[in-house]
Amino acid sequence: MPRTWHELFITGNEAPPPAAEEPEERRGFFRRLRENLSKTREALGAELQATVFQNLDDETWERLEETLIYADVGATTTAKIVERLETEASTGDLSSGEQLSHRLTELLAEVARVGDPTIDLRPQPTVILMVGVNGTGKTSTIGKIAWHLQKVLGKSVLLAAGDTYRAAAVEQLVEWAERAGCDIVRAAQGSDPGAVAFDAIAAAQARGHDVVIVDTAGRLHTQEHLMEELAKVRRVIQKQLPDAPHETLLTIDATTGQNGLRQALLFREAVDVSGIVLTKLDGTAKGGIALAIAQELGVPVKLIGIGERLEDLRPFDPDDFARAVIEA
Repeated sequence: MPRTWHELFITGNEAPPPAAEEPEERRGFFRRLRENLSKTREALGAELQATVFQNLDDETWERLEETLIYADVGATTTAKIVERLETEASTGDLSSGEQLSHRLTELLAEVARVGDPTIDLRPQPTVILMVGVNGTGKTSTIGKIAWHLQKVLGKSVLLAAGDTYRAAAVEQLVEWAERAGCDIVRAAQGSDPGAVAFDAIAAAQARGHDVVIVDTAGRLHTQEHLMEELAKVRRVIQKQLPDAPHETLLTIDATTGQNGLRQALLFREAVDVSGIVLTKLDGTAKGGIALAIAQELGVPVKLIGIGERLEDLRPFDPDDFARAVIEA
């Protein structure tokens, strides 16, 4: 699973990336991950450590199931995990609370591993379509991805301000473009978002940009006509580049819990969502939604946000995530 930006993005560059400080950077990020997942850990890990694992009996499995559901792991995913643990305990493979805790951490990481966790940047230009409802952190996520692509991977990025309904969204994206040092294509408020995407791809082809990131209006998944427009944007992109968009990332606010899962299901019907960006994990006890989304949609969580800083958006590592929410 990708643990760094170099591992998340496939560039076709065979030269190994510089990684002299990577181990310390990863340790630092894991410390921040544990700190910012404290609410989920209190809802899940602390409860489990304190009471559930003392005896492996029927009450253990009931309490474990309740606790996982409370953390928004999801009923279906929870049932699978508890059933596996109960079976392994009955065969003698698990005989202590410590073993159960370790095995639970492994299973939580395992259920999060679905689909392709990477993003392929080899097409020229690579088109990344960003979708999601207002308030999920979509625009700032675009800016952070652009910054890392430019500054860390040395890619030339062009942003397409396709959220033509909110002037604030365009202004915010312009600020991020300036910060990242990348170009941006924008249009007048109320313009056709598909036309913005078309112009951006044409500009990227003419100027030799490596990556185009297309922003879209922060649609409510219940607004059918706006979801249809989103599908139209995708069709416009495909007419210009038949294999594009090469990646469609859906941003979900982790604090919305199961509602985020419902959003993902409906967005997947409108566009072919290939990855999830799970934001605001630092402010929720519902961090288990990362596992529910992965299992119930079969769509991998590719990036997580645990704060406002650039370094707080990182590739999603299931092993680190599971350890951060379980280990006391």
